[in-house]
Parts: sequence; C-alpha cells; structure tokens
Amino acid sequence: MQTLKAAKIVAQGNPVAIDCTVRNLSLRGACLEVRSSIEVPNAFDLILDASRSKYPCRVVWRQPTRLGVEFR
Repeated sequence: MQTLKAAKIVAQGNPVAIDCTVRNLSLRGACLEVRSSIEVPNAFDLILDASRSKYPCRVVWRQPTRLGVEFR
C-alpha cells in the first residue's frame, strides 16, 4: 500500500537515528526513502514516528536514496 509516513532507522549499537520516509508498506516489508542509502546498515529497526511501532528489518535492495526492506 502506498503511503508517506515519517520513520526512523535505528541500528543496534548506534545511538544516532536516521530519518526516513516510508513510501510503500506491506505485511512483509517496505520501501524507504532516505537522504543517502550508503549510511544505512544492512539490518536495523524501523520505528514509525506516529505509532512508535518497531519493525526489525533487513535490506533486500538499495538505490542511492531508496531501500527495499523485508521485515524479520
């Protein structure tokens, strides 16, 4: 389902969260828009700002400013 939700990428052991926008969301994963995908690790927690829901994620594809993630 197409959506525009503010979220944060939180990597284990890294106190700095990366802001992102959820462009597309399903039960199995999401498409995220970020400033630069280079700084995003391969595994992290996605926290939706509005609901504070937390999703453990794994990156399955990467473009310069977008990521496809699968929920674990």
